[in-house]
Amino acid sequence: TGGFVFQIYLVQMLALALIGIGIGLVIGAMIPFAAGAALSNVLPVKLAVGIYPSELGLGLVYGLLTALAFALWPLGRAHDVPPTALFRDIVAAGSKWPRKRYLFATALTVAVLASIAILLAYDKRIATIYIAASAGAFVLLVVVARIIMWLAKRLPPVRSTELRLAIANIHRPGALTPSVVLSLGLGLSLLVALTLIDGNLRRELTATIAGEAPSFFFVDIQSHERDAFETLLREEAPNADLQSVPMLRGRIVSLNGISSDDFVPAQEGSDWVLRGDRGITYEATLPPNSELATGEWWPQDYSGPPLVSFDAEAATDLGLKIGDTVSVNVLGREISAEIANTRDVEWQSFGINFVMVFSPNTFAGAPHAHLMTLGWDDNVQTDTELALLKTVSSSFPTVTSVRVKDAISQVNNIVAQLAWAIRGASSITLIASVLVLAGALAAGHRSRIYDAVILKTIGATRTRLILAYGLEYAILGLVTAVFAVLAGGIAAWYVITAIMGGTFTLLPITAFSAALIALVLTVGFGLIGTWRVLGEKPAPVLRNL
Repeated sequence: TGGFVFQIYLVQMLALALIGIGIGLVIGAMIPFAAGAALSNVLPVKLAVGIYPSELGLGLVYGLLTALAFALWPLGRAHDVPPTALFRDIVAAGSKWPRKRYLFATALTVAVLASIAILLAYDKRIATIYIAASAGAFVLLVVVARIIMWLAKRLPPVRSTELRLAIANIHRPGALTPSVVLSLGLGLSLLVALTLIDGNLRRELTATIAGEAPSFFFVDIQSHERDAFETLLREEAPNADLQSVPMLRGRIVSLNGISSDDFVPAQEGSDWVLRGDRGITYEATLPPNSELATGEWWPQDYSGPPLVSFDAEAATDLGLKIGDTVSVNVLGREISAEIANTRDVEWQSFGINFVMVFSPNTFAGAPHAHLMTLGWDDNVQTDTELALLKTVSSSFPTVTSVRVKDAISQVNNIVAQLAWAIRGASSITLIASVLVLAGALAAGHRSRIYDAVILKTIGATRTRLILAYGLEYAILGLVTAVFAVLAGGIAAWYVITAIMGGTFTLLPITAFSAALIALVLTVGFGLIGTWRVLGEKPAPVLRNL
């Protein structure tokens, strides 16, 4: 009976799944010991390596639920397949829905799997986003595969027999198109997105920021030594651009009369401005690297109640607007000022920028230090910068000197290490994609044998079949690569521009690399399997049909 068939193959599937899960648990339990020994001299902390039964048990549950989720649907279809339809399904495999109980069991298994992943996650919000994105990517890739098949079916006839056969194989029943697009599409898209994010961050740091940023920051210049310090810099670097502003330290104690400890920002997690001391300054004119977003700047000779200019993004996140009051504690004295305007600040310029800029009369007579930057218009040698740094340090030992290139280099190194770590983790996705692709090709092995035998029987040569199959795999790989570049590029663009606030550039080498990887994987794996198919003798296969 159909039920007996379902039970047989369900038991077989579970047995194979348990064997695979067991192998995975053993390897997974051993890897931390090897990684701990290999990274002992790299990581700043000692890993607490051990065997954790609860995590291994969770891995077992995940493995079984995943195996069930993928097996129940096809086993449910097998329940209702009559023996007389088996031969017809080889050439006319239609999409058949299983019985409702198998649909319900599949949906229930997927729901349980997703629920466990969310409920046991450290950050449930991120886990929910991840699962929703995975489901969305699956639906999108299925739609892309169907569009590819629809377009291939409606292409005008071509004269080349091999190309015509390749196009027909893309949209025929039982085509490999959904399997190839699903298996490689997500992995390649992720790889493209991460590579583009990494490349754009590096370009922003090494090219844009490094070109615009000043060479040095000089902090804690006392008022009585400011003129002498500026004179020294102009003597040692006559062609450099100097900028200087007064600088104080202050902490926001209240907003609109509400204590900063009790204040609830408009955007969750945007209270960084309220934590700890902030650098503040006063200016008679609009500072460089800033543009007015709302309101008007005060007159240069303003002498009324204290006013303050707030960073526009920080003001929006906190829910502040023109006319609101901000109270800061400076040198033990609490000063309240009204927000007169907001500014769009170019933080990525690495120039002198402050969240809060007060009107000059706010701190009249208050003791304060100065902040100064030095930048060369032309690229200078490292030896010149180091010589200036040595002179300044020996002449003014109380002034803190910060070489910006060193800071950018350290940030660049951190970004590079982070990129390698993320890329290493994402490579697991690509490896899984390759395994799925290999499995899909193996699953279509019988159908390929049937096609090859029939074509060889009516006169097709091995060379023409290899060319036809090669063209099919190349078209699928190229289309998948185009999708990966578009999807990965859009994802990287959103992360760089909307989340990080940078500028995005599509890197052509990344696009070419993705296309090359897709072509190599699809054509390589496809031809490996096809070569074995083409070696089959027609007579034994025809006798066993």
